[in-house]
Amino acid sequence: MGTTIDPKSAERTAETIKNIAKNIRDASTNFKETVKTLRESGAIEEITQAVLEASIAARDTAKEINDAARDIKERGIIKDTAAAVEETVVAARKTAETVKDTAKQTAGAAPQTSKTVKEAGRVRSKTRTRTT
Repeated sequence: MGTTIDPKSAERTAETIKNIAKNIRDASTNFKETVKTLRESGAIEEITQAVLEASIAARDTAKEINDAARDIKERGIIKDTAAAVEETVVAARKTAETVKDTAKQTAGAAPQTSKTVKEAGRVRSKTRTRTT
């Protein structure tokens, strides 16, 4: 048993390969023409110059950020800020405890104060009744 090749299938394969080759040649020609047009128009030089300028700006910005970060570190601003935050937290805790203690004292004194006010009211009431 031998393998037979269908002549029509082989012709279609050959035709497909020829079409692919033609498409590659056409694309290559279009690409060459596009590059030539871009080069002649100065677009390649312009985009190259723009990329250079953007690179320089990025470099300068990174250097500025680095210098600012180093300055902040050397001046101790971060450490001072952290210390101030810590002191604020401690002061806030102390304040909260003082308020809590004051609220407890007020609650404890309220019944006595209320009793004193009522007694004072009775005494004033009795005095008014006697004077009238």
